[in-house]
Amino acid sequence: MKILMVLTSHDQMGDTGHKTGFWLEEFTAPYYVFRDAGADITIASPKGGQPPVDPNSEADEALTETTRRFQQDAHAKESLASTKKLSDVDMNEYDAIFYPGGHGPLWDLVNDDKSIALIKTAYEQDKVIGAVCHAPAVFKNVEVKPGQNIVGGREVTGFTNSEEEAVGLSGVVPFLLEDMLKENTATYTRGDDWAPHIVVDGKLITGQNPASSEGAAKAVVQALQEA
Repeated sequence: MKILMVLTSHDQMGDTGHKTGFWLEEFTAPYYVFRDAGADITIASPKGGQPPVDPNSEADEALTETTRRFQQDAHAKESLASTKKLSDVDMNEYDAIFYPGGHGPLWDLVNDDKSIALIKTAYEQDKVIGAVCHAPAVFKNVEVKPGQNIVGGREVTGFTNSEEEAVGLSGVVPFLLEDMLKENTATYTRGDDWAPHIVVDGKLITGQNPASSEGAAKAVVQALQEA
């Protein structure tokens, strides 16, 4: 199993002056699910190198078993600090592509031509595509047929409008993820706010929030094992 994990390079929360990036648990939980399953993992980002971690995801109340494991894992930290540039990545070399969330992707990966091309290639080659929390934002501009978005007619989930409201960022983000998915004619489903909710539609796998990251990653591994 060769899995490409794609992280944001964007570190600014709009024009608020607050920092953002990727959400640590949404990277560490899937990373260890993949690694413990024996997968070969490549980490990439638009700019390459060390991607920005959302500082809120490193706060004590956000730490989890996998984030603590990561802090003690020199190999994992080195891999994260030296991500490949997206422009140097070839989807033909991978069996799956997975996007951890955090608010950063709403600004950069959404409009990143290389990311869009990687997702289209994965789709055309019937590979597994996964995204958790805010990361389904990366599907916004992925057309698989003229006028048809990759999520069109598919069952998906992602960070809810009410979760965005709860963190006070509804007026800061460039768009609300739930609304965007519905506008692209996805069948959007959700669980309770902050509770795990994973949706598997063929080889498209999405998770609603940070609590869904481990389950989404396990679904990716299962899909790869069944392929």
